[in-house]
Amino acid sequence: MGTAFVVSWIVWVIVSIVLHELSHGWAAMWLGDDTPRVTGHMTWNPMVHMGGFSLLVLVLIGIAWGAMPINPSRIRGRHGEAIVAAAGPGMNILLALFSCVGCVAWVVLADKYQVSDPLYTNLSQFFFVGVFLNIALALFNLLPAPPLDGSRIVGSFVPAYERMMNSPNGQWIGLGIFVLAFWTVGGFLFGFSIDVTVNVIQPVLGIWNQDLASAIGWP
Repeated sequence: MGTAFVVSWIVWVIVSIVLHELSHGWAAMWLGDDTPRVTGHMTWNPMVHMGGFSLLVLVLIGIAWGAMPINPSRIRGRHGEAIVAAAGPGMNILLALFSCVGCVAWVVLADKYQVSDPLYTNLSQFFFVGVFLNIALALFNLLPAPPLDGSRIVGSFVPAYERMMNSPNGQWIGLGIFVLAFWTVGGFLFGFSIDVTVNVIQPVLGIWNQDLASAIGWP
C-alpha cells in the first residue's frame, strides 16, 4: 500500500462523507426541514460534518464518520425520513459511478497519449479507490443498525422496529446491532466492493485491451 493509495483513501473518505451528509441536508430541506441550514451544516467544510476527532481517527487508522442534524417532525411525507436517510447512500452510489467512468476514461486516454508513471498509476488508483470505497460506504450505511441510515429506512416502514429502537433499552439494542454488524459485515463489504469494482471495470477496459491490475499497479 503506497503513498498514492493512502492519499487517495484520505481524500475520498473526506469527500464522500461530506457529500453524503450534504445529501441528507439537501433532501431534508427539500422536504421542509431547514434544520441543516439553520445549524450551519450546509457547508463544504469537513470540520463541520466530521469534527476534529473523526478526522484524527481517519489519519490514525483510516476510518471516519459524519453527521447531519435534522428534525424528523418537520419533514413532510409519511416516509420522508426514509427518503432523507436514503439520500446519503444514494450519493455514494453516484460517486462510485462517477469514479468508475473516470477510471475507464483515464486508463484509456492515458494509454493513448502515453502518460507515464507515476501520474498514470497514481490517478488510476485514485479513481479505483473512489469506486470501491463508495460502494462499501453505500452498502454499510444501508445496514439496519443505528445510527446508520438503514435503521431509519427500516424504522420508517416497520413500526415495530422503530418502537424497539425508541424503547428505554433501544440505545443499547442499537449499539449491540451496530457492533455486531461492524465486526461481522464491515470487513466483508470492503472485499465484496473491490470484487464488484474489478468485475465492472475490467470487462469495459478489456474492450480497449487494457488491464486494470496493471493500471493501478497491483499484482
